[in-house]
Amino acid sequence: MNKPYFKQEKNSPKPLSTVVKALTRFEEIDSMGIVWHGRFASYFEDARVALGEKYKISYFDLFENGILAPLKKIHVDFQTPLFFREEISIECILHYTLASKIFTEYIIKKQDGTIAATGYVIQMLLDPDYELFLTQPEYYKNFCEMWKKGEIE
Repeated sequence: MNKPYFKQEKNSPKPLSTVVKALTRFEEIDSMGIVWHGRFASYFEDARVALGEKYKISYFDLFENGILAPLKKIHVDFQTPLFFREEISIECILHYTLASKIFTEYIIKKQDGTIAATGYVIQMLLDPDYELFLTQPEYYKNFCEMWKKGEIE
């Protein structure tokens, strides 16, 4: 990656991350013999779900605490194609912010370490009535405070 997607705020903790492995499937291949570009959002989601479960900020954890997290923006930069039955790793990196948003960055690599794609997702935090939280909701705010104190790594 040439330029980071998210600028790290001064005095913010280092990003949190997790990596999941996957094998590209026949149903994901397009008529050109490569993984269809629309599948990359699913790869991002697989890693986001794993990160959420690892750090107790899964969609279910958020929902139980009155928080909805729909997508605001998704962006993908394609580097090199993926092919059928190719082993890949998908890294999800959570960036710290004081905003009422979730910033995640993604790196998809081939088995040899070649970067196939990078990208990012911005999610908004909404209440159960689909209204935007103007400040971080309590559950997510507590998570961010623990993260900043170094209690989450």
